[in-house]
Amino acid sequence: MSSSQIHRPDTPQQALMGYHELLGMQVVEWQQDRAVVELTIEPKHLNRSGNVHGGVLASMLDSALSLAGLHCDVPGNIRRGMTLSLTTTFVGPARQGVLKAIGTVRGGGQKTYMSSGEIVDEKGNLVAIGEGSFRRRSGSESSEGFPEKNTQGED
Repeated sequence: MSSSQIHRPDTPQQALMGYHELLGMQVVEWQQDRAVVELTIEPKHLNRSGNVHGGVLASMLDSALSLAGLHCDVPGNIRRGMTLSLTTTFVGPARQGVLKAIGTVRGGGQKTYMSSGEIVDEKGNLVAIGEGSFRRRSGSESSEGFPEKNTQGED
């Protein structure tokens, strides 16, 4: 895919929802079969040991892996999906800086797809890896998606 086809969202809300805003995640790259989500570590993300909480890492992976299969090039249209399963392995601690979750679609069909990915810190150190299965909601099977204002896809 050429760099002209890579969607770099102008605002994080173009791909994210309120929960993502609550955590402080932003989509920094989104294209067919790939999504990159970043998060700047804040004290609210840390557990009692001073490391980023595993729930934050799992949320980042869930977002990057699912968004990788929901990209839509049609302006004003969206695709929706849901997580069927998610497996996360925590590899190393993170305490400060920016984390990057990279999700890539590995296979599947029109309705169900599988993605895998990883989270790295600013130095490229591996923090977590994950894989999951996801289902595109009705109306989201096609890469053209459906109009965002439409109620289609609400199954």
